[in-house]
Amino acid sequence: MTINDSPFHAGEIAMQQAAGSYERMREIGARVIRDHMPEQHREFFEQLPTLLVGSVDVQQRPWASMLAGLPGFIETPDAQHLHVGALPRRDDPLHAQLRVGAALGLLGIEPQTRRRNRLNGRVVALDDSGFVVRVDQSFGNCPQYIQARAPQWVGDAPSGPIAQSEGARLSAAAAALVARADTLFIASAAPGHGADVSHRGGKPGFVRVDEHAGATRLTLPDFRGNLFFNTLGNIAAHPKVGLLFIDHDSGGVLQLTGAATLIASGPEVEAFAGAQRLLRIEVDAGVWTPHALPLRWSAAEPAPQLAATGHW
Repeated sequence: MTINDSPFHAGEIAMQQAAGSYERMREIGARVIRDHMPEQHREFFEQLPTLLVGSVDVQQRPWASMLAGLPGFIETPDAQHLHVGALPRRDDPLHAQLRVGAALGLLGIEPQTRRRNRLNGRVVALDDSGFVVRVDQSFGNCPQYIQARAPQWVGDAPSGPIAQSEGARLSAAAAALVARADTLFIASAAPGHGADVSHRGGKPGFVRVDEHAGATRLTLPDFRGNLFFNTLGNIAAHPKVGLLFIDHDSGGVLQLTGAATLIASGPEVEAFAGAQRLLRIEVDAGVWTPHALPLRWSAAEPAPQLAATGHW
């Protein structure tokens, strides 16, 4: 098998080679990264009340969004198409990006069971009730680092214009939400290879919030994962990310976008137990939407893998 036969792009391959996992990952990737959804994945998506969506704006900045609906709002008419019966709010960055031909990264996650599956593809249909994505890549993820918490449907989210813009320097409330978070979702993209969205979990406070040159800087550990390096490979090719934080008590959502830098080694990495590297994000812009989601979540049952990890 040559590099050209690999299901991974050059950024992912470079990260795998640096980690010494390339030979193994090209064989595993060819088996588990499919151009269709297995039946198990189809059933999984159709039972979810939420869907994470990664997109890229006209400035080539990734954004992460979450759509919600009663279970069944996601349908899979066949193994290569996923229909989403929901649309983003007009003040969600996804609203401007959602069009036929747009590349999206999708993540279905069921935190109470720690199951998750990924799907990357392109929008092939869009109307007033939702949109359809054709599968380019479909694959599962392991349950590591997911904080188990059960969602509860509480009714429709407010429909009015309630979003508040965040600048490069986060408001005190937004910074506080990030600083206490134990979960985030990260969107990334590689030119010519579409968008992606993934999960990151840690002990509460695993994202460090600092100020640098008048703007907010975020730093988070990168723990050992599936060795695909989808997110970090995208960052190697296109060093920008989108982050999404949820206020699980209120349904509020904070969406951020910014420039990303990978810190591969050094004293900072060594000082954080369990970290294989660090990811640093210089915030560019954001949107805070209180009560954005018609869901609330139970208190978290910590992921067992996090017991051996450190803190700032």
